[in-house]
Amino acid sequence: MVTNLTTRYDGPMTSATTYTRPELDAGRKLFAADWQFTAAAGAPAALPPMRGVEIAFAGRSNVGKSSLINALTGRNALARTSKTPGRTQELIFFAGPGRFTLVDMPGYGHAEASKTKIAAWTSLIEDYLRGRANLARVYVLVDARHGLKDIDAQVLKALGAAAVSHQIVLTKSEAIKPAELAARIAETEAALAKYAAAFPAVIATSAREGSGIPDLRAAVARLMAERKHV
Repeated sequence: MVTNLTTRYDGPMTSATTYTRPELDAGRKLFAADWQFTAAAGAPAALPPMRGVEIAFAGRSNVGKSSLINALTGRNALARTSKTPGRTQELIFFAGPGRFTLVDMPGYGHAEASKTKIAAWTSLIEDYLRGRANLARVYVLVDARHGLKDIDAQVLKALGAAAVSHQIVLTKSEAIKPAELAARIAETEAALAKYAAAFPAVIATSAREGSGIPDLRAAVARLMAERKHV
């Protein structure tokens, strides 16, 4: 029997995810550790050797990946943030405790990027997804104000084709009303039903206000615990 359960809500009428108190504590401790930049890879040959377990964050340009990573780790400038879409053009690796690594993936869907640059990014990401046996999950960030777009669907299909587990994380949830957020979560979870490799539950977050951050930390801690028993 599981004890010390706690159910967290990101706002009225949103999806609820139940975590144990130890999972919430484990998530807090995991991300409170000393995180350091270790590598930047702009080409497959530059990818660092695989070590331990990796999780990656993907999303459209300017969706808030860097801000979310900084919020998770409690660091103001671990990941570089920019208001310029497409600024992150490499896979950025951050090392944490117990051979655990976070990866900030290049933003996709930036219309002003050249076709050559887009092709290079696509090749890099595809090679990374195919060849990274220690990649436990990709968290696909989606702006809560806009929901899933066609470009997001293409990425979900690519992740499914690569047999990579992935989960949707809504960002900037403070920018919409609670009822609208609840509807966005519901429609997103309904859309995920057709993606076999997608984790069915959506996590709504706000890097600015901190809502949903403990939940995401706990979700990662749970994933890490599951990997240890595989």
